[in-house]
Amino acid sequence: MSRFDEVLNTIFTGQRRNSELYNRIFVVSAYGGMTNLLLEHKKSGEPGVYARFADAESEDAWLDVLEQVRSAMLAKNAELFSADYERRAADRFISGRIDDARECMRNLRQLCSYGHFQLGEHLMKVREMLASLGEAHSAFNTVLALKKEGINARLVDLTGWDLQEPKNFRDMIKDSFAGIDFSKELVVSTGYTHCSEGLMNTFDRGYSEISFAEIAAATGAREAIIHKEYHLSSADPNQVGVDKVVTIGRTNYDVADQLSNLGMEAIHPRAARTLRRAGIQLRIKNAFEPDHGGTTISQNYCSEKPCVEIIAGRKDVFGLEVFDQEMLGDVGYDIEITRILKQLKLYVVN
Repeated sequence: MSRFDEVLNTIFTGQRRNSELYNRIFVVSAYGGMTNLLLEHKKSGEPGVYARFADAESEDAWLDVLEQVRSAMLAKNAELFSADYERRAADRFISGRIDDARECMRNLRQLCSYGHFQLGEHLMKVREMLASLGEAHSAFNTVLALKKEGINARLVDLTGWDLQEPKNFRDMIKDSFAGIDFSKELVVSTGYTHCSEGLMNTFDRGYSEISFAEIAAATGAREAIIHKEYHLSSADPNQVGVDKVVTIGRTNYDVADQLSNLGMEAIHPRAARTLRRAGIQLRIKNAFEPDHGGTTISQNYCSEKPCVEIIAGRKDVFGLEVFDQEMLGDVGYDIEITRILKQLKLYVVN
């Protein structure tokens, strides 16, 4: 999304004209770096608004970072829109959301100064609210940019910003897309979905693909496409070089799940499960090579002869062997080991 001008001319429009532009739904993520500012840096752990709000004793700590987020988002708007009225519309939308979030967090702090209310009980809701700002910013701007190009674009805001009562995940998506004529409107949806289950409780920052898969299933999509910076390749282009890898072309959901288990996610396994059960083929494409077919992932594909398709790996993997003579005949022993691993938050590869 950070290279939006390129994406606009390839994925969103390209050579498509008139009716070819429609019958598509785009699920967009936040612009690069925005979620790091809103929550915490994914790799370095540097605290963002959420982390400072959760830990800070004073308002100034998180308010300063929230204003940094505002500045970054307004700068992105200025980069995308040259016309004053478009930029003002984009600025007004996201500034209104940031103002609402600021007041909500201030009021929550004040409420939790009373002993009957504990801040920790509400932090996940705050985390979801902040994460949704990045998605809403990106989706709103995308619709604005598409309308500027003369395309009849429509925003489906799944963040539940003005929703009185949360719905369950499936109902939220089903109801939000009901009644839309996809043949006449190009739909842009937020990757974050506000729901009673709380997506971040389970998936944390991996919620976009879960929403993406459920939208595909709910609308009966012919195909689901994920656009990435590179093709799904025989190895990591960043590690071995773009010239030394080949595009996979075809594989199945079983291989995709194994890749995910090693941390090389083509798609989150829960999202893959939704698509697989709905009988929807997944395509992984390079966002900057729109004419390339990319890689198709389906349920039934099997290579003509057994072969190595992809090389992937993880660092810092440890083998764990448990021996206890008293485990013999105890069917609950494995369950106890698994419980301890979960308690320690250890990631199990196999």
